[in-house]
Amino acid sequence: MTFPTIDPVIFSLGPLQIRWYGLMYVLGFSVSYVLVQKQIRNFSYKDLEPWFENLNLVLILSVVIGGRLGYVLFYNFSYYLQHPLEIPATWTGGMSFHGACIGVLLGGWLYVRKKKLDFWKCADIYAVTIPVGLGLGRLGNFINGELFGRVSTVPWAMAFPGGGPQPRHPSQLYEMLLEGFLLFAILWTLKTRPWENKKNWPHGSMTALFLIAYGCFRMFVELFREPDQHIGFLLGFITMGQLLSSLMIMTGAILWWVRIKTTGKN
Repeated sequence: MTFPTIDPVIFSLGPLQIRWYGLMYVLGFSVSYVLVQKQIRNFSYKDLEPWFENLNLVLILSVVIGGRLGYVLFYNFSYYLQHPLEIPATWTGGMSFHGACIGVLLGGWLYVRKKKLDFWKCADIYAVTIPVGLGLGRLGNFINGELFGRVSTVPWAMAFPGGGPQPRHPSQLYEMLLEGFLLFAILWTLKTRPWENKKNWPHGSMTALFLIAYGCFRMFVELFREPDQHIGFLLGFITMGQLLSSLMIMTGAILWWVRIKTTGKN
């Protein structure tokens, strides 16, 4: 297949450029805003209403800061150690989902702790909306022609501008479908369907399931995604994404067990 060449810049206003990738972030944050509001209203989370707007702002900043620092620390530390002034330059590319996940959990925890809110209740409300932003972000990666897959002969393989003449897996689209839309469908259904057995799930269950499911989907897609050129395979067989995702799966499993145990449910 031929890679659909799309200008990553939608339009320019003098030196200001509006890019598809940035637009995907805006759309992701906007959809999350609407879906969180819907949950607060439908589940009568009155204690969260006064703090909703400020919490949203804190989480957006946490995503951006955590995503950038995660990329710096996990994927290109040696380079930024020599070029520290480039760390804030998010417009040049380089964001890590795993870093954003850590950032949003830490930022959210600090805020809700200060306001004396239930952290795990808040975490669950947002966790089920995150996959929408992930799916849109991967679509932005595809438009940019970045984070492409490994060389392949499947009929839908395509040659990316930065990947040489050989056709490759469009792994960004695999991630969009699995980590984005499918994961959202699973979590949103589990969160909003009033099944009787779900009453035994304590706050924190949705967050734990998100960590486990995302980690599994990401580890699978990494089998088709080209490892970062400056990192390659760790220990000769595992990618950085798989290593970080395996830690997510273990964290999610531990969280599930702890939340069930501490709330006395089974």
